[in-house]
Parts: sequence; structure tokens; C-alpha cells
Amino acid sequence: MPRAHTFIVPDLTGKVAVVTGASDGIGTIIATRLAAAGAEVIMPVRTQKKGDAAAERLRADVPRAQVSTRSLDLSSLDSVAALSTELIAEGRPINILINNAGVMRPPQRQVTADGFELQWGTNHLGHFALTLGLLPLLRAGRARVTHQTSIAARSGDMNWDDLDYERSYDVMKAYSASKIAVGLFGRELDARSRAGDWGITSNLSHPGISPTNLLAAQPRMGRHRMPPERRLIGLLSRVGMAGTPGSAALPALMAATAPEAAGDQFYGPQRVTAGPPALRELWEPLQSMDDAFRVWEVSEELVAARIPR
Repeated sequence: MPRAHTFIVPDLTGKVAVVTGASDGIGTIIATRLAAAGAEVIMPVRTQKKGDAAAERLRADVPRAQVSTRSLDLSSLDSVAALSTELIAEGRPINILINNAGVMRPPQRQVTADGFELQWGTNHLGHFALTLGLLPLLRAGRARVTHQTSIAARSGDMNWDDLDYERSYDVMKAYSASKIAVGLFGRELDARSRAGDWGITSNLSHPGISPTNLLAAQPRMGRHRMPPERRLIGLLSRVGMAGTPGSAALPALMAATAPEAAGDQFYGPQRVTAGPPALRELWEPLQSMDDAFRVWEVSEELVAARIPR
């Protein structure tokens, strides 16, 4: 039996939190825990029906929850810009942003609506554009921004000469690079906030390994069957060698809400794959601030025309 781990989320009454990927799995648990602590939770979702169902389940679990959905497809920069414009028009400061959504291992190379390799374009560039698009609200709310990276970022590197993996596609190398970029962007955001006195605190988390829908059958992405690895993860979770969705949500919750959590810190399970949440040392691919600066500059060049100013 897997061991139960917990983290007590502090009182968040009066706070506004935005959680991407909150329509299932780890994201739903994160959103529910934030709402239970008193935050008003905004759930940007790609599929409205699925998002509405998740919001209803959240309200059933937390009867007094303040929760709403918005439309967001991170694989479309037009969609990202539309959400940023909508929230800017509403004008409410954002206190917590958890960039949690992601895609993993499409069965063949695919591209976003804007022509970027799907994992690079969704996991990193979509969140990069969203975060910069919401920057005025994040500054107004002196926000904590937490970026969900992955155990895949422990190794690998940025494929600087071919960021979209057009010449020699390797699905896992592309996924790893996208999650390294997520971490490097999170570090650079914190550095720029400190240098510019933006008032934003940016840090990183990773969930370890747990049985979620990340590797489930996803016909929209061309994966019609659950891969064997997903079944193995389910077995490992049952015997305690991998986490559960509940335990996997805890590092991001700690990074986003713990009073002692600071900028440029990294949170994850104690045993890498599972365990209670804790402050961790940065993995080697995430350590270079030169790479962090380069990721920001390249990303801004790629998406700048789409970011509302």
C-alpha cells in the first residue's frame, strides 16, 4: 500500500489562483486543495464540457468553493492571447499561478496551431506566453508563480539548433527539452522579477511519477490505447514505489503556498519518484542561468507578436 503524505495549505481567503490543467488528475487535486483553503480558483480548460464537469466535482467536494472555468488551448497562441486579454479586462490581481498542464509522448511528431513541435509548443511556449500575457495581474497580485516540470528534466538538454526537432525527431528527447525549458523559464522569471522589482516570486516543482492521464489513451493526440508504461506506473503506485495523484500534487502546492517557499527554489518528492514533498536540489540541466536567459530570449522572439501588451 502506498503511504499517505500530506501538506497543510495555509489560509488563502481573498486570493485568486489560476491553475492550468485542472480538469483532471494532479491539476484537479491542486485546484480542489486551493479552493478548500479559501482561494478563488480559475480553471482554464481546453474542453469546456470536461472543465465544467471537473468544476462541478470540485464544488461537490468543497461546497462553498469559488471556482470558474475559462477557455484555453495552450497549443494555440491565439487562444493564450484571448485568455490573457479576457483576464486583463476583468482586472483582478492574480496571487497564484500554477503552470501545471502538459502533454507527453504523442505517437508521432505533431505540431501546434502555430507550427511548433507539440510538446515544446504546449508545455513551454504556451505557458511562457500565458505568464507574460498575465504579467500586469501577476505584478498587481505580487504573485507566486509555480512551474510544473518533470522527472524527465533530470537529464537531457536543450536542442538549441533544432528546438522543434524537425531534423531528427526523438519524442522523449523533445519532451525532456520542453520540461527543461519550463524549469529554466521559471528561474529566469524570478531573476528578472528581482532585478526589476516586479514583486513576483517564481519557483519550480515536479510531481515525481504517478498514475495520471498524461500517458492515458488520448485519441485527440493520436494515442488510441494506454501504453504499457502507464499500467506499470499504476502497479508501482499500488506497492508504494511510485506516487499517487494525491501525493504528486503536493510539491506544487508546497511551492505555490507554503509561507517559507521562496523564489528560485525547487520542490519535489523526497525519493524523486514518490514520497513527501520537500525542497530539492536543482537538477544539472536546470542549473545554468545562461541557458535560462537564452530560453527567455528565444521564447520571447517566437511568441512576442502574440503577447498582449
